[in-house]
Amino acid sequence: MHDKTKLLIVDDEETLRSLIKHELEEHGFVVAEAESGDRAIEILKAEHYKLVILDIRMPGITGLDVLKKIREEDLADKVIMLTGVDELKIARDSLQLGANDFLTKPYEFQNLLASIDRVFKE
Repeated sequence: MHDKTKLLIVDDEETLRSLIKHELEEHGFVVAEAESGDRAIEILKAEHYKLVILDIRMPGITGLDVLKKIREEDLADKVIMLTGVDELKIARDSLQLGANDFLTKPYEFQNLLASIDRVFKE
C-alpha cells in the first residue's frame, strides 16, 4: 500500500530518526531525514514529499514554524506532528495550523502506522 511513498522525518534526536526511518523503510516507504527545521525546509523546497513526520520541539526553528512554512508554500501533502506528553495543547494548536494528526512520545510504531493510514484516507 505504501510502496515508494516518500516521507521526511524531522527530529533533532538522531536515534529516534534512525529507528523510525528503518521501520518505515521495512514497510515500503522511501524515507529521508532532517535533523533540524532549517534542514527540513531546505529539503522540502528541493523536493515535494507526500508526508512529513515532524517533531514540535527542536533547537532553532520549531516544528510549528516548519508546519506554517509547509502550509504557506505547499511543500508537502500531509504532516504528522510528534510531541511530548506535556505539549498536548501545542499539539492541538498544530492541528489548527494544518497538521493532519499528532502523536505523543513515546509511542508504539503500530500507532505511527495507523496515523499514516488515517491521514492518507482523509
